[in-house]
Amino acid sequence: MRTMNSFGIHFILRMNKVKNGKAPIYVRISVNGERIEMSLRQSIKLDDWNNVKGLAKPKTQELKELNNYLEKNRGKLSNIYQELVTSKALVSATQVKNKYLGIEEQQNTLSSLMDYHNTNMKEVLAHGTLKNYFTTEKYLKKFLIKKYSKKDIYLSELSYEFLTNFEYFLRKYEPIDHHRGMANNGVMKHLERFRKMVRLSVKLGWLEKNPFEMFQLKMQKVERGYLDKAELLEIENKHIDIPRIRFARDLFVFSCYTGMSYIDVMQLKPSHIVKGIDGNYWIKTLREKTDTLVNVPLLPKALEIVEQYRSNSRSLASGTIFPVISNQKLNSYLKEIADICGIKKNLTFHLARHTFATSVTLSNGVPIETVSKMLGHTSIRTTQIYAKVVEHKVSFDMETLKNKLESEKQLTKSHSI
Repeated sequence: MRTMNSFGIHFILRMNKVKNGKAPIYVRISVNGERIEMSLRQSIKLDDWNNVKGLAKPKTQELKELNNYLEKNRGKLSNIYQELVTSKALVSATQVKNKYLGIEEQQNTLSSLMDYHNTNMKEVLAHGTLKNYFTTEKYLKKFLIKKYSKKDIYLSELSYEFLTNFEYFLRKYEPIDHHRGMANNGVMKHLERFRKMVRLSVKLGWLEKNPFEMFQLKMQKVERGYLDKAELLEIENKHIDIPRIRFARDLFVFSCYTGMSYIDVMQLKPSHIVKGIDGNYWIKTLREKTDTLVNVPLLPKALEIVEQYRSNSRSLASGTIFPVISNQKLNSYLKEIADICGIKKNLTFHLARHTFATSVTLSNGVPIETVSKMLGHTSIRTTQIYAKVVEHKVSFDMETLKNKLESEKQLTKSHSI
């Protein structure tokens, strides 16, 4: 099997260490552009050295023996290199040197880090989040092949330059299955996941220095899409004959009135719907993504949809409120719904969550703290990103303030008379 590695051995003199007319002899090992030098614990007079051949001038028996010693070491290093090539895909100059010196080398590589992370995080991260890490791993492997012609590298080879090259690769990557490449925030998400894995390697003691220390992730602010009240009512009241499209519409509307994500809607069970202290029905469950408690009062429209599907044969078979459907299919059907209803926005299931936060709750005066709890957010800052207060709500609040100030002014006037 042909190897793509380049390898070289050269004997040189260290001219900066000349003493009494003699210079120490070093061997320079080169693998794929990486160079490393080590002392051979031999020295020679400058006049006795042939710079072109990188050997001693064989004028005396002693110099001939020195050349034999050098060639013997050349053979040892070549054999070590060949052993590494046949036994591993990963070869470096440092690895050749360490094996020659008998140093037990750390074998932690980028692939071993990713494997360790993904294996040990199975019980910690949600399935959807773990899938994102697998995608980041896929891009890292593509990058290694394209940029370095390697399947793997040692963690010690990670550098600031590596990160900037990976960022550039992601920005320029052209997918085969669709035309659009990654936007800035998509690139940053992959780098963010990679940073978390590298931090883990530092904590484990596999990597001494974190190359991300000087590397800044730059997220761009993106306006979160949502449906306004008129668009939601258009979808909600649209007569749809096709069962699969009608089902997708009902799931979407349910999420618009509960704020639940796709995975949480699919995992919703009859036991999660209970009567609250107010005598009304509530959804009480744990959010899959953050494992936080979610308490959401069931609004009439949401309750109506629950009652419509809880006795469905497919729901009963899966033990869930709704029949199970893949997120991919669901989003595909939502594109059809957008066409049917004449909505130009990019209709995805996650848009329903934004719609709940804006048009259904915040714009109707529900405090952001309450919305945050219903969405299952661990920080109110997350809610502020998801749910911007729409303009007419700001206008309404300021109109209320204006009336209040006017009333106070009139009251002050009446007291002064």
